[in-house]
Amino acid sequence: MDLALDIDISPRHLSFVETGRSIPGADLLMQIAAQLDVPLRTRNTWLLAAGYAPRYSEQGLDSARMAQARAAVQRLLDTHDPYPGVALDRHWNVVLHNQAAAALMALLPASLSAQPMNMFRASLHPQGFAAYTQNFDEWGSYLLQVLQRLMLNARDESIVALVEEINTYPNVQALKQSAPGSAMAAATEPALLVPCVLDLHGQQLSLFTTLTTFGSPRDITLHELCVELFYPSDMQTEAFLKGRV
Repeated sequence: MDLALDIDISPRHLSFVETGRSIPGADLLMQIAAQLDVPLRTRNTWLLAAGYAPRYSEQGLDSARMAQARAAVQRLLDTHDPYPGVALDRHWNVVLHNQAAAALMALLPASLSAQPMNMFRASLHPQGFAAYTQNFDEWGSYLLQVLQRLMLNARDESIVALVEEINTYPNVQALKQSAPGSAMAAATEPALLVPCVLDLHGQQLSLFTTLTTFGSPRDITLHELCVELFYPSDMQTEAFLKGRV
C-alpha cells in the first residue's frame, strides 16, 4: 500500500501487476523502479521482460561518447595525487587510477595486478595488500561486509564466484573464525573511521577511504562506476605521501 500511494496508483492495480494479472506500461514500471531505487541494469531487464525496449545505454568507458566523463574522472584522480585514487566498475575492478595508486599497485604480484585488477581480490589475498595490512581484522572485515552487500544487491554470477574464491583464502577463513568485534573492542578509544593501516617496509601508512558516484547517470556504465579516494588519517602519512611528489 505504501508503494502504491507513493507512485499514485491504487493498491489493487499494483497487486494485479505484482501477481501478473495486469501487464504494466513502461512508464509505470519506471515509476516503480525509481521509487524502489532499482539499478539501471535491472530496469532494462524489467522492460525487456514486459516486452518493451531498454531505455538505458551501456557505453564502454573507452567509447567516444564517454570521453568527457572519462576525462572528468581521470582529472579528479590526478588532482587527488599524491593521495591514492581509483575508479571502479560494478565488480570493483580498477578501470582508472592515479600515480599514487599505481605506486601501491606495483607492490602486488603479477597474478593480482594483472588487468583488470580487482580491489577485493588484491586487498584480501594473503599475497596482496593483506600482507602489508597491519589491522587486517578491522579492514578485512569491512571489505567482506561491502562484498557481501554487493553480492546480495547485484545478484551477479561473477561476484558470487569472487566471493567463493575469497572465502577460500586462509587469512579470510581465519578472520571469519575470530570473535566478531574483538579488534574494535581492544581499542581504548573508538576511531572515527576504520582506516587501512599498511606497513610498507618499515613505513607505516594509515588511510581512510571515500566513495563517489555520478549524481544523475542515464548510462549503465556511469551508474555503476564509483571513485574511491584514499586520504591520510594521520600527519605522518600525510607528510610521507606529500614528500613523494
